[in-house]
Amino acid sequence: MDALLDACTAGDLAAVTTSLAAGTPAHSQRDSDGASALMLAAGGGHAEIVQALLRAGAPWNALDRCDRCAGNYALDASHQSIVDALVEHAVRAELLLAAVEDEGLPAAAAAAAPPNHEYLSRAVRYEGDKLLDTADDAVMMEWERPLMEAHAERLCATKGDVLNVGFGMGIVDGAIAARAPRSHVIIEAHPEVLARMRRDGWYERAGVRVCEGAWQDVLPKLIAEGVQLDAAYFDTYGERDADMRAFHAALPKLLRPGGLYSFFNGLCPFNLFFQGVACQTVKVELEALGFAVAFEAVELGPLGDATWDGVRRRYFQADTYYLPHCIL
Repeated sequence: MDALLDACTAGDLAAVTTSLAAGTPAHSQRDSDGASALMLAAGGGHAEIVQALLRAGAPWNALDRCDRCAGNYALDASHQSIVDALVEHAVRAELLLAAVEDEGLPAAAAAAAPPNHEYLSRAVRYEGDKLLDTADDAVMMEWERPLMEAHAERLCATKGDVLNVGFGMGIVDGAIAARAPRSHVIIEAHPEVLARMRRDGWYERAGVRVCEGAWQDVLPKLIAEGVQLDAAYFDTYGERDADMRAFHAALPKLLRPGGLYSFFNGLCPFNLFFQGVACQTVKVELEALGFAVAFEAVELGPLGDATWDGVRRRYFQADTYYLPHCIL
C-alpha cells in the first residue's frame, strides 16, 4: 500500500500501474491522515494517475480525516483539469446510481410511507426567526429571505401562474405574492404549518390556492385538472434525491413552454466539491427533460455563529449560494 501511495505522490505512473497490477487496492488510504491514493494524485496534479485509479475502482467520494475528498485536494492545488475530470466521473457514477435506485423505487414506494413521514408526524414550532422540528433542526430560517426574494424575482418575471411546494415560514410565498402573479398555488403537507397558514389568512387571499397534502398526491390531481403553470418552486423537507427527481419528471406536464423552475439549493452544503457534483448531476437530469439550466452565484456573506443559536445543525456552510434558474 505504501508503494502505491508514494508513487501517487511522486507522479510515477509506471510504479502505480505495477502496484495496482500486484493487487494493491485502488482505494488505499494512509493511516495517519486518511489521504487516499486518488487524493494524493489529484493534489499533485497527476492526471494520468487519477484516470488509472478511477478505472481501477478508486472511490471519487472517499474522505480523509478532515472530511476532504480528492476533488478538494485538486481544488486547493488549482488543478482545474483534474477537478473537471473528477466531476465528470462523479456525475456519471451518480446518474448510474440514480437510475438503479429509481428502477426499484416505484414498487417500494407503493407500499411505503411518504419519505418525509417522520417529519410530517412530528410537531414543529415557529420560534422567532426560525421554524424548528422536535429535534431542534431548522426547517427554515429568516437568513434565507434574500435568497427567497431572488428566487421570486426570477419566477415571477412573466407575472403568470406560479406554484410553490413547501410553505415553511412563508418567506418565498410572501415574496411571490408581493409580485402579483396571475395565480399562486401553494402545496403544503404539515398540519401545523397549514394551521399557521389559516391563521395568517392565506386561504382567503385573492388568487391564492392552498393545496393540502404531500405533493406526490397533489400533483397528479393538478395535472388531471389540466393546470398549466408559468413557474414552479420546490423546497420540501425530509425528502430524498429520488423524490426531487420524481418532482422534476412531472414538471413538463405542468409547465408551459418557456416555463421557469427553481428549487432551494441545499445540495451537499458541507463540501464544495460534492455540491458542484450534485449541481452538475441535477443539471444533466433537467436538461434531459428539456430544460436549459444555469446556476447563478448569489453572495451571502458569512453566516455568523449567532445565526445558528438554538439550531442543532447548520444546514448551510458557504458564503455563496448557487441559485438554480431553469427554463423549459
